[in-house]
Amino acid sequence: MVAAVRRGSVAARRRVVRRGGERGFTLLELLVVIVIIGLLAAYVGPKYFAQLGKSEVTIARAQIEAFEKSLDTYRLDVGHYPSSDEGLAALLVAPPAAGAKWNGPYLKKAVPLDPWGHAYQYRSPGSKGEFEIVSTGRDGQPGGSGEDADITSQ
Repeated sequence: MVAAVRRGSVAARRRVVRRGGERGFTLLELLVVIVIIGLLAAYVGPKYFAQLGKSEVTIARAQIEAFEKSLDTYRLDVGHYPSSDEGLAALLVAPPAAGAKWNGPYLKKAVPLDPWGHAYQYRSPGSKGEFEIVSTGRDGQPGGSGEDADITSQ
């Protein structure tokens, strides 16, 4: 008879749980899952944002290389690189000094800003060559290190 009472009480408990048809997670289980997600975010987050910074530097280098190729084509047509005053705009609109030799536009679109939203600086003659294209990096100031470092064509 005692066994029947025990069986009945277990069955009664099961009926109570099943009657609502809902089975949920305990507070402890939810806290463990939240802690695991937090640990993963703490581990992956910094690595993700470091890669984001590296990709911006890669984009800036690729854009500078595209400008270099367009400037070389300009030089083949006109005979010289644009002056510092003419700048990269000479790749889109014929400067007066280019005359009839200009066979552009040498870029498909307007000169873009660097990945950090700053204008590229063009100098002719450059510090180490016939021209120099500079992105001042994330901080927009000359010099710097890491993501704030200048990216140049030289």
